[in-house]
Amino acid sequence: MMRVALVDAGGANLGSVCYALNRLGIEPEVTADAGAIRAADRVLLPGVSTAAQVMGRLRELGLVDTLRGLDAPLLGVCVGMQLLYERSEEGEVECLGLLPGVVRKLPAAPGIRIPHMGWNALRRMRDSTLLDGVAEGANAYFVHSYAAPITADTVAATDHGSLFSAVVQRGRLCGAQFHPERSAATGARILRNFIEMDF
Repeated sequence: MMRVALVDAGGANLGSVCYALNRLGIEPEVTADAGAIRAADRVLLPGVSTAAQVMGRLRELGLVDTLRGLDAPLLGVCVGMQLLYERSEEGEVECLGLLPGVVRKLPAAPGIRIPHMGWNALRRMRDSTLLDGVAEGANAYFVHSYAAPITADTVAATDHGSLFSAVVQRGRLCGAQFHPERSAATGARILRNFIEMDF
């Protein structure tokens, strides 16, 4: 039986991510225990609120080095994906530094609302098993004001005034800027792909 750890960093979406995994037949362990996280076969790091708040919580829990040193595949969700990068402009906070790049505020433009809230299309940038079964232009549900840049790690992008990373992968490190738990079939497929991928 695969052990899936859902990192409890105080995110308000913990319950909905847990329920989304339950619908896939997975019973995750919601935990802030470093040993349980290290022992898991898959780790999910959800995050709601600000990068500074979630990083502060991870530091309080003593989980920063645990997440930096994981052997298991890791999926960051929403702010959890942003924390994979070196730094976030949101509070000028140092993040986990697992992926190169700086998370920046989405640029304001005429007709572009910040925060970005609602459904938006995913634009495939390169091949990844994370997107198996996800059609080009499939929609996902976003709620955020900051975003990661387009880099070699970008699997799919979204356009909201400018292009930003919506799905990323570098080896065992994966991220989804949108909320898979609120993104219907698209989100469910990406969660299933992450759980079932052969890393």
